[in-house]
Amino acid sequence: MSAVRARPAGRPRDPELDRAILAAAERQLREAGYAGMSLESVAAAAGTTVPAVRRRFHGKASVAVAVIDSLRVESMPAESGPPRGRALAVLRNFRANLLRSNSMAVVGTLLAEEHRHPELLAAFRRRLVEPRREALRQALAEGISSGQLPDSADPDVLASMLIGSFYARYIATSDIPDDWAERVLRHVWPDAPQRTAE
Repeated sequence: MSAVRARPAGRPRDPELDRAILAAAERQLREAGYAGMSLESVAAAAGTTVPAVRRRFHGKASVAVAVIDSLRVESMPAESGPPRGRALAVLRNFRANLLRSNSMAVVGTLLAEEHRHPELLAAFRRRLVEPRREALRQALAEGISSGQLPDSADPDVLASMLIGSFYARYIATSDIPDDWAERVLRHVWPDAPQRTAE
């Protein structure tokens, strides 16, 4: 007797509607803040119903966390290879994610809501900031322990300086050059000198 394949319960989710809901939520989070966003307004902007939104998310907070997750456009780089190369890969990854359309506007909203809804900024830190900062800090620490960076260097301070340069550049110009990761890292961690032929 042949086995009968069980059918999945319910209708499959529509990925286009998923994207429309997230786009509507991001726009409202950016323009109206968390307090001004509601499941009703998100549903209306996405062209769907509140029950359809609730089937995907437990509530407004989980919609906001999904928006935070969607800010990540590139996954973390590999954790193998020389420490300087890993540090450069993390900074390039950070630039790519930071330059995603409207990322900085959403970050500004999360900062504005820090005292009323600290869980939102905490989710941003946990899901996006901390993994990249820790990977960069580890690469810098390996650079110090291997003698490529001075013994007196502090990996936490260096990580803040490197990452902070991206925010400072964006705030000043709304632009981060393609080679910014290479340029800032070179000032902290120079390239290995090229050996000349004898």
